[in-house]
Amino acid sequence: MKSRTTIATIFALLLTCIYATKEATKKKKSKLYVPQIDCDIKAAKIINPEFIAKCPSGCQDVKYRVYGTDIYASFSSICGAAIHSGTIDKSGGKILVQKVAGQSGYKGSFSNGIRSLSLPRWRESFIVSEGKPKKGVQYPSTLEYSSSSNTPVKGGSQRKEYRTTAVPLQTTQGAFTTAKAAIRTTEFVSTTPKPTTIPTTVTTTITIQATTGVATKPPVAIHKVRDIGSSNVHPAYSSVAAVASRQVQAVQGRTQNQAFRGSSSHASNRNIARPNTGLQRQEPIVSFRKPSTSPANLDCKVDLSFLIDGSWSIGKRRFQIQKQFLKNVAQALDVGPAGPLMGIIQYGDDPSTEFNLKTYTNSKDLQNAIEKILQKGGLSNVGRALSFVNKNFFEDANGNRGSAPNVAIVMVDGWPTDKVEEASRLARESGINIFFVTIEGPDENEKQNVIETNFVDKAVCRTNGYYSINVPSWFSLHKVVQQLVKRVCDSDRLACSKTCLNAADIGFVIDGSSSVGTGNFRTLLQFVANISKEFEISDTDTRIGAVQYTYEQRLEFGFDKHRTKQDVLNAIKRINYWSGGTSTGAAINYAFEQLFSKSKPNKRKIMILITDGRSYDDVRGPAAAAHQNGVIAYSVGIAWAAQDELEAIATDPDKEHSFFVDEFDSLYRFVPRIIQNICTEFNSQPRN
Repeated sequence: MKSRTTIATIFALLLTCIYATKEATKKKKSKLYVPQIDCDIKAAKIINPEFIAKCPSGCQDVKYRVYGTDIYASFSSICGAAIHSGTIDKSGGKILVQKVAGQSGYKGSFSNGIRSLSLPRWRESFIVSEGKPKKGVQYPSTLEYSSSSNTPVKGGSQRKEYRTTAVPLQTTQGAFTTAKAAIRTTEFVSTTPKPTTIPTTVTTTITIQATTGVATKPPVAIHKVRDIGSSNVHPAYSSVAAVASRQVQAVQGRTQNQAFRGSSSHASNRNIARPNTGLQRQEPIVSFRKPSTSPANLDCKVDLSFLIDGSWSIGKRRFQIQKQFLKNVAQALDVGPAGPLMGIIQYGDDPSTEFNLKTYTNSKDLQNAIEKILQKGGLSNVGRALSFVNKNFFEDANGNRGSAPNVAIVMVDGWPTDKVEEASRLARESGINIFFVTIEGPDENEKQNVIETNFVDKAVCRTNGYYSINVPSWFSLHKVVQQLVKRVCDSDRLACSKTCLNAADIGFVIDGSSSVGTGNFRTLLQFVANISKEFEISDTDTRIGAVQYTYEQRLEFGFDKHRTKQDVLNAIKRINYWSGGTSTGAAINYAFEQLFSKSKPNKRKIMILITDGRSYDDVRGPAAAAHQNGVIAYSVGIAWAAQDELEAIATDPDKEHSFFVDEFDSLYRFVPRIIQNICTEFNSQPRN
């Protein structure tokens, strides 16, 4: 009896332990592990659309840039934005981050010890709020980071690792995640130092539009058909194709002998293959000559995306010609990690990525991959394809290098079956250069079927002819390979790759007179540095120069002196206060001779003159001469500066180019306004 009591007691204790263990497990499951992020992590770097994260302390430092107010551009520091919004303070804490759509403008402001900057537009935004999980929402315990493409490194590769540490957070009931200690994302980075740049993604789009001249382009609801011989006949025409095939066999020999004999027979063939008959001509496969290429194309560093037409209208033969053209371009480019990279998107009703920029890093593998592409069918929705490229393709995770212009070549058989104007505008504003290579555009009878007239001019980066190539026939397409490659590789001519932040020569003309004083001069130099920080600085992007003046003038450094942002900032710090009189007119002449006369032809010449008093000489004549020679002048006056002189120096309209403050300590207020004005002017340039 006693043994039975003992067994019962042990059994009861065992059940109690099991129950306690289950309860403890439940409590553990109710905890969400929150990944910790660093102060410099930007929202664009994290792929997750919504997540909770923990910021460390000390993220209020000015080096963690923030753009916007309440809604922030995605290349802002997440933790910096959280402090600016008041969600956390400088001691850090948990925040909820939600990605939202890009905005047409971001307004800078000063809040909670952080000054955010203005920005004309950006493709993606985010908002931050208190780090409390929403009921029923499952948040990631680890964050997925976008990684850059492989970068060639002398003597080997060096790995950079991102780690996110997990911190437990009690959640509301129903929100459970699996805890992981850390996640690691590895990317290859060059051992060669690179300039720090704002991550503006520069993109170029070239559209090749092809009309074979065999079928009328129908309205959106109807597909166009060209090749009965193709296995890719749209299902809607299968019954017609069965009847038409017998007719084709009867006239096959005659059709082959008469193909492409001139414009009159071309027009006749155009009528033969209309969808209401189902007839399509048989055409020969054209043999292509391989373009001659140099052993390497290191001078052509572009990130290239081809948008190829997979619609039903193109047919099997032309689709094969299109692929051969792509292979010829790949050969001519000499694809490689140190030069051009190339990805391909196929579109019909909807676009899809065949492979991205980092999938293949040599021409041979790329050509083999192109040969294996299968036609998908559908309409010719070019506008939708351009939107896809703008929003999805040129991401770090897809191999976008950031430092290379992004080129997207869109090949179109005939004309688009949707509108391209709005999608093209958004792409251009994101830095995408759009080219169209049109092949046999619509004839007079077919123009009534075109949804958007003059769609080429509405889409291209500039309407001066450089961004459009007209090819008379699909079977002449191979002749434009070298011409196309030359244009793609000429980065100085890729105007839409140029943004307000990477396409200027900016010369600062700095008053070093006795009235400024040593302390105020350092404040003035900080103002110069704060403006310079906002630009992408390199020998091919924005360049910075500086002149200091009193009665005399001194070139502190020219446009070609410093090639990285850090070098420029260090050079600004090293400028020594001169002290003397104030001859502003002579300083403007000197700045033009020593700086702007040596500007590159494709750069916008911007002068920012800062002074604290009236000039001893005339400023109107020198300023007018600078304006006439294409210099955009901003004047910034402090304390005793003369308003009439500031307006004379500034480019019209004065109110957008002339600024005045009572004290040097208030100069920082003008940084976002000057950047905003520079970008607004840049984006309003005519497209001819």
